[in-house]
Amino acid sequence: MNSEIQTLMDRYAAWLREKITLREVGAWVEVTTPYLDRHNDYLQIYVKPWDGGFVLTDDGYVIEDLRMSGCRLDSPKRRDLLRVTLNGFGVRQDGDALNVKASAENFPLRKHNLVQAMLAVNDLFYMAAPTISNLFFEDVTNWLDFNEVRYVPNVKFTGKTGFDSVFDFAIPKSKKQPERIVRAINRPDRDSAQAMILAWIDTKEVRPPDSQAYAILNDSEQSPSAAVVDALKSYEVNPVFWSRRDDVREKLVA
Repeated sequence: MNSEIQTLMDRYAAWLREKITLREVGAWVEVTTPYLDRHNDYLQIYVKPWDGGFVLTDDGYVIEDLRMSGCRLDSPKRRDLLRVTLNGFGVRQDGDALNVKASAENFPLRKHNLVQAMLAVNDLFYMAAPTISNLFFEDVTNWLDFNEVRYVPNVKFTGKTGFDSVFDFAIPKSKKQPERIVRAINRPDRDSAQAMILAWIDTKEVRPPDSQAYAILNDSEQSPSAAVVDALKSYEVNPVFWSRRDDVREKLVA
């Protein structure tokens, strides 16, 4: 790993440690993470000892918040998408709660997976208004299928740090194009861009050297800021506005 990337990852790890706060809540410890939800509140998880290890949960926050916002998850297609998303992070759903179990050795990884699953579920299913019928992820999938793009959905790569990163699609290498790794970002803001950048920095170290990353940005409601677009470009992630998706169609089809 080159020195610039190593410095970035070290700074990010230090920032995470500084931002995490702990509070006892009965038998549980409340962990406030530095990640923001769509209300600009810090995501919180809860941890307690269990059977020689630990159980971690969001206490039903993400799914209940989506439900209160008018986003129902009771259709077969949405339940299947939720299941596939959670399985990618090794997270279980018990009622509304998202849970993982951890040992002392894999606790950081399992905590990371739970938080990333919370962010992924919120981004997949949150809609600006309850009347919107299609999920952005479904729109991207349908567009790829319509254009006969060959892809593997919901791929997970273990990066240089040992942490897993989940991407929505991986398009295999062809004679004309290298491997392309794609993430559909429903709410392209600073936090979702940062998550994509860090996932790609960690992942590209273990992928073929010519692999490319694409972030498909939902600009249906609001155009992503220049800062978000510039940040993605700075770390070799190709930003693609959904309204201009045909600009990259040939690169993904090939």
